[in-house]
Amino acid sequence: MSLLKLMIFLPVLMLSAFTGTADGYYTYGMSECVYSASDYSDMVYLVSYSFNKAVDLQYNSTVGKFVGSTEQGVKMAENFNNNPAYLQQRKAQVDGYCKHNAQVLDSAVRDKAVQPKISLKSVKQAGGSHPAVLMCSAYDFYPKKIKVSWLRNGKEETSDVTSTMELADGDWYYQIHSHLEYTPKSGEKISCVVEHASSTKPIITDWDPSLPEPERNKIAIGASGLVLGVIIAAAGLIYYKKKSSGRILVPN
Repeated sequence: MSLLKLMIFLPVLMLSAFTGTADGYYTYGMSECVYSASDYSDMVYLVSYSFNKAVDLQYNSTVGKFVGSTEQGVKMAENFNNNPAYLQQRKAQVDGYCKHNAQVLDSAVRDKAVQPKISLKSVKQAGGSHPAVLMCSAYDFYPKKIKVSWLRNGKEETSDVTSTMELADGDWYYQIHSHLEYTPKSGEKISCVVEHASSTKPIITDWDPSLPEPERNKIAIGASGLVLGVIIAAAGLIYYKKKSSGRILVPN
């Protein structure tokens, strides 16, 4: 499932009547479209009317009517709910308002989305009573919304998981880091799952516990040093042969 998405469009009603003093009255309405499925099948249309900082009533397309949360809001909701034609107009906004705008905005986002670079490594080896810790990092992605989760033997792991918020890089891109504490078991499979608008399906990275991270680094450094040594030795041998071929041996 894709990430939960929330679109808050410009308020459909915004009226203010100030008395000229510090105490004023501010009445406004706000429309929201909430969905998670890429085909918009779970689209929910919300309309909220508020007075100052308190929400008086709200319309929810899944409920199909207005619900008041204050004494005044209950009276307003009753009046709205007694008008079937108006309720039908609100219900029609799921397709005509929410889905239409979602398609336009999602297309604009997907055209500019940048897929994250994934890094999965061990930051702490298991020792004694202390569990091991894996860190899954996603770098240089856009837009900001992203979901990082863990799979252990095919099942989502929710306990012993801590994650940072999306962190801005200062160049329009973001990064996020998630840690998993676990006690290693033979034959188990652990994976990091990243869901982002830049990919139509989850990006799954499997953890390879065959060799600890520090050991892999040591081998890589050693192999690089060996290759460099061979190159230097070969270059020295070639230079020596060229110098030797130009010499003329004179007997004593």
